[in-house]
Amino acid sequence: MSGICGPHRLETSTPTRIRFHHSGNVFKSMATTLGTLEYGTDVNIDIEDAEHFSSYSLSLPLVGEQELLKNGKRLRSDRDQGVIISPNEHQVLAISGDCRKVQVVITRAAMNESLEGILQRPLDAPLRFEPAMDAVDGASAAWWRMARYFIDEVERSSALFEQVAFTRDLESTLIKGLIFAQPNNYSDELREVSGVKLPHYLVRAKQYIHDNAREALCLEDLEAAAGVSRFKLFEAFRKYFALSPMAYLKKHRLNAVRQDILEHGQARNISEVAMAWGFTHMGRFSAEYRKLFDESPSATVQRNEARRMRSI
Repeated sequence: MSGICGPHRLETSTPTRIRFHHSGNVFKSMATTLGTLEYGTDVNIDIEDAEHFSSYSLSLPLVGEQELLKNGKRLRSDRDQGVIISPNEHQVLAISGDCRKVQVVITRAAMNESLEGILQRPLDAPLRFEPAMDAVDGASAAWWRMARYFIDEVERSSALFEQVAFTRDLESTLIKGLIFAQPNNYSDELREVSGVKLPHYLVRAKQYIHDNAREALCLEDLEAAAGVSRFKLFEAFRKYFALSPMAYLKKHRLNAVRQDILEHGQARNISEVAMAWGFTHMGRFSAEYRKLFDESPSATVQRNEARRMRSI
C-alpha cells in the first residue's frame, strides 16, 4: 500500500489477526488504482510524513466503518459517506476490523496535471478537497457510482481495460469528475471557468466582500448586502463555495495578501500588508496563510525574490 499511496504507518493492537486483502487494478496512463481493500482487524493508518504522501486516497466502506481524524476533528465514514486523504496534510484513519471498502488512489501529479489543464494555468497552492464525500446524493454520489462501475467491470474482464488508449480517457473522466464534484480550494475558480451561474443574492454578497474586504465586516453587513436571511446566505455559500461567509472573507483576504506579496516582494512589510487586509493577530495570520498556501508568508517572499533574481 505504501507503493500505491506513498509512505504511511500501519498500527494495530492485534497484529496476528490481520487478514489483509487488496484487489486492485492500475490504469497505466496516470497510475490510477481502483479496487477493494480490507485488513481483517482494527487498524490505524497514520499519514505522518504528509509532505511525501504522494497520492489522493479515496475510500468508501461497503460494510463496516472508518473514522478520519484531521485538524482535531473526527469524521465518521460508512457506506453513505466516503473520505478523501489528501497529500500535504497530517491525518489518521481508523478502520474497523469488519470494514471492506472501495478504494481509488490518484497520484498527486495526475491530479495537478488535470487541474492545471482545466484552469489553463499553473497551480499556486496544493489542491485540497473537503474530506467528507457524500455517497448518497449529488455530484459526489454520482462519482462514487461511476468508480464502482469501473471497478466491477475491470473485475469481470480486464482485457479492454488493459488498453492504455482506452483507459487514458477513463482516468481523465475520473479525475476531472472528482475535481468538479467534490468541494475543494479551487471550486470558486472552477465554477467561473465552467460558467456556473450563481444566485443573484450570492453574487451581491460576494461582490460586497470583494469591495469591502479591507474593512471590519460582520455577518449583518453581508445579510444586508445580499438581502436574504442568514440561513439562506450560509446555505448558498456552503453549496457553491464549500465555505461559510466569514471563511470565504478570510480566504479572499489571504489571497489578497499573497497577491500583494508577489507583486511588491521585499518592498512591502508582511505585517503591514496583513494588517491592511484586516489581520490583527500576526501569529494566527501566519498559521492560516501556511495552511492555505502550504508555505509561510516569508517563504513566499523568498521564493518570489529568487525567481525574480533568476530572470534578471
